[in-house]
Amino acid sequence: MRFYEFEAKRLLAKHGVRLPQGGTAETPEEAGKLAAEVGGPVVLKSQVLTGGRMKAGGVKFADTPEEAQREAAAILDLEISGQRPRGVLVEAKAAVVKEYYAAITYDALAKLPVMIFSDMGGIDIEQVAEEHPKHVAKANFSSLLPFSDFKAKEMIASLGIGGGELVRLTDVMSRLARVFSQYGLTLAEINPLAQLEDGSFVALDCHIDMEEEARDRQTAILEELGVGREETRQARPPTEFEIKGAEVDAQDHRGVAGRVVGFDGNLGLVIGAGGGSLTIFDAIRKHGGRPANYCEIGGNPSVNKAKELTKLILSKPSVEKIAVIMNVVSNTRVDIVARGVIKGVVESGYDPAEKIAIFRIPGSWEEDGFKILSRYGVEYCDRTVSMSEAARRAVEKVSN
Repeated sequence: MRFYEFEAKRLLAKHGVRLPQGGTAETPEEAGKLAAEVGGPVVLKSQVLTGGRMKAGGVKFADTPEEAQREAAAILDLEISGQRPRGVLVEAKAAVVKEYYAAITYDALAKLPVMIFSDMGGIDIEQVAEEHPKHVAKANFSSLLPFSDFKAKEMIASLGIGGGELVRLTDVMSRLARVFSQYGLTLAEINPLAQLEDGSFVALDCHIDMEEEARDRQTAILEELGVGREETRQARPPTEFEIKGAEVDAQDHRGVAGRVVGFDGNLGLVIGAGGGSLTIFDAIRKHGGRPANYCEIGGNPSVNKAKELTKLILSKPSVEKIAVIMNVVSNTRVDIVARGVIKGVVESGYDPAEKIAIFRIPGSWEEDGFKILSRYGVEYCDRTVSMSEAARRAVEKVSN
């Protein structure tokens, strides 16, 4: 779940990270008033959940309140990547001496949060890492033990930074790390983190993403920031396909059969693995497949839920076949998923033997599930076949 920049900054400010003077306006008149309060040159930024604002004309500069009002009117009327702006952020134009990059995200290989810092801010960290690797420092830290400021200080110092500058940068990085851990985030990034002429640091731009599963635990802060329960926060508005996926999942409380994201491929996916859905999705792509969707299924959904998810995926005109792949399950009945998927295929007017490329869900009630699949001529495999191999077989069937 992605935050708008003004929301992300409010969260950082709540934890002591300094921001430029300013605020968010919903009308050109409000933007003009904010610029007058700043009393000098301002930057105006469109509040959309996507990148490329500068190139699209969503970032403007103004020297007077009147100019700020005119530029705000243009920004508020500008659609970027199909999104209308939530508002316009009006902030003092900072006198920057140097720009830095600071971020916390999750390291999937180490299975730990990781701090990333660079003394070359203002550009993509991927570009810095590729072209100037010596200007990037990283360090993992525990998600269970209290955060150590010394670890952040040691990492920043590895880039040759010392003195008061090191102390102030360590403070910002430490606050960022605590925000990341406290709110169940997947990304907390400040880029650029600007050093001003007086030696202080301010967050000129930032990005914050929250783990979707953390929403129920973070209702207090979401309400404080004004994030509605009904809001789907992605880098673009949800498609009709994705909205219908959420409706399928909301049918009843039993299990998960949704969290759907549409793609333009030809292989429909009914996948789940206690976090391994992404692994399966990546395996499909690794073997040359083109996924038509991402989704998650698990937690023992009802037959009807599995059926409706299958019908939704098959409703995409590009889908030639579907692959049903999960890890070894204990809290999901294989026979229930098998019944649901087959009913979905039949009610969509297809032959399960032709439309289901592979069914790989080993675990509880698997013998009953396999009998059902065998009755309809569907190819299935047990736990002796890896998820990656099942993905390969599915891709091969679509390709032939």
